Amino acid sequence: MKDSSKFRQSWNWHAIFHSLRSFRTAAVLTVLLSIQAVWALDGPSYVSTQKKPGTFTLCAGGRCAPLVVSAQDHPGVLRVVRHLQTDIGRVTRMEPEIVIDQIPRAGEIVLIGTLGRSPLIDELVESGKIDLDDLSGKWEMFITQIVEKPFPGVGRALVIAGSDKRGTLFGMFDLSKEIGVSPWVWWADVPVVHRPDLYVIPGRHTLGEPAVRYRGIFLNDEEPCLGRWAVANYGGFTHGFYEKVFVLLLRLKGNHLWPAMWWASFNSDDTLNPKLADEYGIVMGTSHHEPMMRAHAEWRPFGGGAWNYETNAEKLREFWTEGIRRMGTRESIVTLAMRGDGDLAMTDETNIELLERIVADQREILAGVTGKDITTIPQVWALYKEVQDYYDEGMRVPDDVTLLLCDDNWGNVRRLPRHDDPPRSGGYGMYYHYDFVGGPRSYKWLNTNPIARIWEQMHLSYRHGVDRIWIVNVGDLKPMEYPISFFLDYAWNPDAWPAERLPEYASLWARQQFGSAHEEEIAEILTRYTMYNSRRKPEMLEPGTYSLIHYREAETVVDDYNRLMTKAENTDALMPPEYRDAYFQLVLYPVQACANLNDLYVTVAKNRLYAQQGRAATGDMAKRAKDLFDRDAELSYDYNRIMSDGKWNHMMDQTRIGYTYWQQPDENVMPEVKKITVPDIAEMGVAIEGAKDWWPAAGGEAVLPESDPFNKQRFYIEVFNRGTVPFEYRT
Repeated sequence: MKDSSKFRQSWNWHAIFHSLRSFRTAAVLTVLLSIQAVWALDGPSYVSTQKKPGTFTLCAGGRCAPLVVSAQDHPGVLRVVRHLQTDIGRVTRMEPEIVIDQIPRAGEIVLIGTLGRSPLIDELVESGKIDLDDLSGKWEMFITQIVEKPFPGVGRALVIAGSDKRGTLFGMFDLSKEIGVSPWVWWADVPVVHRPDLYVIPGRHTLGEPAVRYRGIFLNDEEPCLGRWAVANYGGFTHGFYEKVFVLLLRLKGNHLWPAMWWASFNSDDTLNPKLADEYGIVMGTSHHEPMMRAHAEWRPFGGGAWNYETNAEKLREFWTEGIRRMGTRESIVTLAMRGDGDLAMTDETNIELLERIVADQREILAGVTGKDITTIPQVWALYKEVQDYYDEGMRVPDDVTLLLCDDNWGNVRRLPRHDDPPRSGGYGMYYHYDFVGGPRSYKWLNTNPIARIWEQMHLSYRHGVDRIWIVNVGDLKPMEYPISFFLDYAWNPDAWPAERLPEYASLWARQQFGSAHEEEIAEILTRYTMYNSRRKPEMLEPGTYSLIHYREAETVVDDYNRLMTKAENTDALMPPEYRDAYFQLVLYPVQACANLNDLYVTVAKNRLYAQQGRAATGDMAKRAKDLFDRDAELSYDYNRIMSDGKWNHMMDQTRIGYTYWQQPDENVMPEVKKITVPDIAEMGVAIEGAKDWWPAAGGEAVLPESDPFNKQRFYIEVFNRGTVPFEYRT
């Protein structure tokens, strides 16, 4: 869908972009949001802190308008209204009353409900007090509007009406965001600015329908971080854990989840998991290699034997039938086909005829168990890795099955529909990666995904008609907060974020978390550190990654990181105390940790080069490398144990130093450094830029690289001591 309803109003975004980029303020953070109308990622806010003609009083003078809902509405609406109540309390320090199935005699009320499910909303429509014709039949759409004299004894109502369950839920969380509650209020400890008076500006406020139907995340590769954290705090991946995930998804306008699956089973580990997902309107699925709503972890306890359809089809069908029976009527997207056991490729003998038979048998189970028209059940076939080869060789699935295209695990889309391909009723989806376990090396530690790169690949996907499912592998969820926000915001409305607005997105996201005093500085830090990390992912670093000899490459990389770290630390010093934990986890830690890691590897490289040249400073470089290695552990300790009073302990347990092949090391391993015996003499050595040799050992004449008066290049000459006794020299 590409209509203008997804903008809050019609705006000159080009002019807004330039005005925002030139905006500066010296106001302190704690009063930054006390302005008439704040700017949000979805456009100008419809919430103000000043009363003006026509505004609706949400809270003022120590009182809040009551929140009115119907018991006949979806259970999720009654659940999420309590989150809205809490959010209003966070901002104003007073919680509104929740009223069910009654109209309180009050000057102003907030009326929340789903069209066709809430008798109160339907009564307003039937009486002509509000026109919701453009809401009827829409997907996940909401309208927030002030209605005059809605019921006897009520002066005004702020109506939040949804076209369906998620539309209503999105409408409530949209208001939470508008009053100043970040989607990351819990998951990143983002503070809420106190604003005692809140007013809603007149108008018909809506985000329209989402451009992408299903928008979600995949919690994957969850050990040792997210898994250990979930066990420590919730006893595992239980409903207490997942409720936090569901609320985050709704705050970010997401609706789809592939749950953690290395050792967990969403449906059987805690039977409240699927029930709670359904209440919150989260459309559950299983990963690309877990067919028919069964977790891979369930197969061995099931006692099914070989994961092989040629030799064990009966047991597999029994296993899958139970998965669909357990799914019941809950909204789900069913993964079809098979991969090998444990997300491996099928055997070399696997043929297209067998895979097509597997899909046909699975669809027969689906239709038989549910009793539904098979074409009405959302299904997906993931063309992941070698599965795409089967498709390229001619394998096909029925037209109503969504083809889930995939990237190459490194953020590069592998295949897209051609513009002249016939339309599919099931459409196309995209499975994207921020995290990966596999060759040549896994990358799981920190965010290495610039939003410009994400934009390029997902924009390309969207323009080729990939708009049914977007799902991204986010690893441990933390520390991928920033790119998760962008992925889901972009999936809702790609047209709102052309390439030229990406710098503005970074600024607005920084403002949403930290206010506007330092939004430009924080936006630059976020942009640059992900750009630097994407040069070479941290797990791929080695002492020889960057050259010490040519073009000052290693020196430039370390200097870039260190300048950025200084900027991040200077900004941290200006942050009010209540923002320090959020700033550390979202901004400061990744910059400090990556600056330190790159410095470590370059220092080890210097140590090894100096050892070859017999430099007296070889030992100094070895000691400095050990200090940097220890600093890495100290930073992780601060994240795990000090930040937020240890709330996120284990989230930085991921190893990243000491890779020797694709799999992560069991523990961080200090890179090998060289030690030499330095003689008790004074012996001068000379090295020049662009040469690995040193003089006089190399013999011959030492010649600097060419320079010219036009480019005015500058080159260095290093004079070093090969002994313990100092010497004097002149230049």
